[in-house]
Amino acid sequence: MRDVLTLWRPTGPEELALVRESGWRAWPPRLPEQPIFYPVLNEDYAVRVARDWNLPRDGEGHVTRFHVDAAFAARYPVRQAGGRTILELWVPAEELDGFNAHIRGPIELVRSFLPE
Repeated sequence: MRDVLTLWRPTGPEELALVRESGWRAWPPRLPEQPIFYPVLNEDYAVRVARDWNLPRDGEGHVTRFHVDAAFAARYPVRQAGGRTILELWVPAEELDGFNAHIRGPIELVRSFLPE
């Protein structure tokens, strides 16, 4: 795909179910205590969050991958949330519908961490 930014999103089972209900086309609205939607810029970071945070907290953790129009995504700041490879795209919750409209292709489930 040309002119797209590839992003990953670590997610728990509830958010993943809502993505599935959307036909793998959109992220669900944020909850009131979630003012930012933050997909991440590399798979390794998404794997660490899904495995080390979502799995213990939610009983399972998942990594998704999706592509968004790069020109549109450029309006959102990239934030470093720790080390130099811990990068997130910060999308205000009230702009999530517009962000979803610029997703190119389906959201893909690429990895799951389940209880042993």
